[in-house]
Amino acid sequence: MKVTLLLSGILSGLISGGFVFGSSPLLAQDADPSTDSDATFQEQLTGRVANKKEDQYISLVIENDSLGTAGTDKNYTSGVRLGYLDVNADLPDIAYTLDRVIPTFGINETSSVFYALGQNIYTPRNIRQREQDQNDRPWAAHLYGSIGLVTVTDNHLDEIEASLGVVGPAALGEQAQKFVHTHVTPSSPTPHGWSNQLNHEPAFSLGWQRRFPEYWSVDMAGLSLGASPYYGATLGNVHTFADVGINFRLTPEQDVWQDAPVRVKPGLPGTGYFDTPDDGWSWYLFAGLEGRAVARNIFLDGNTFSDSHSVDKHHFVADINGGLAMTYDRYRVSYTMVYRTKEFEGQDDPAVFGAVSFGVRF
Repeated sequence: MKVTLLLSGILSGLISGGFVFGSSPLLAQDADPSTDSDATFQEQLTGRVANKKEDQYISLVIENDSLGTAGTDKNYTSGVRLGYLDVNADLPDIAYTLDRVIPTFGINETSSVFYALGQNIYTPRNIRQREQDQNDRPWAAHLYGSIGLVTVTDNHLDEIEASLGVVGPAALGEQAQKFVHTHVTPSSPTPHGWSNQLNHEPAFSLGWQRRFPEYWSVDMAGLSLGASPYYGATLGNVHTFADVGINFRLTPEQDVWQDAPVRVKPGLPGTGYFDTPDDGWSWYLFAGLEGRAVARNIFLDGNTFSDSHSVDKHHFVADINGGLAMTYDRYRVSYTMVYRTKEFEGQDDPAVFGAVSFGVRF
């Protein structure tokens, strides 16, 4: 138990800094972007790189069904991700190993590294029931730590993330949910079915994503409207899927160097990066759409190396989201509403949940 709690603490420090801000480390600089319309996105970012005092980021993301609906405690119940990023840190040796393993990724002067820690919880629709409903999803939790890299090349941005963790009782899903229901939302029912959760299993995944941040944009009336398409793939015994999507954003023209808030995997991408606003405060309105072709989802398919409960999953899942981020000085807070289509046969309703994120640069 002590080892598991230690892992949980380490993972917490890893989460948001990495993937939350990982895709735009260069954006963390205060210099103005290049005004050369012919300059590539990489050249604009490279021109902003400098040794600044505020070059580190910490972020926390909380996703929960109670933030999007009345709080039904079914399907995707909760996700928490904490992270740290230092844009001027030297890359660790594992970064160059990942660079060699991923042929589509290359380290250059824009490359940055991030670390993250997270926990996801999944439950059937009736958490008061002690027996496993054979027509509903398994009880499951996932505790993980991640390391990732992001690089801008020409006009696209590549992100890779390697994740290692555990599924099963050691993921502390039962303890986390009961603690919240007892001390945070005491009116919530006590979950009784955790004895049915997935068995212990090491969890690993390797993901790659390519985005085009400046694919389309237009400035008018002091505002900047833009669209950023992306595609990628994730392989592992937890998730194996290919994804494609697009993000839209609307922001003040002078504060265009912002990115969508960070989300918990396998959610829509967003680095969570933000510049310190010139006027002290700023805002960022965003929306996105993603489709995933799913080959494996351990939280529906059940354990990989042992027998466990499972359900018939849908091989195509879509997410739609929208929200608002507000920035004041070095601090940022955001809210995202997410609609996720049904993930398995017998699921009564699509999932609707909210995500709140907090970020600070220092």
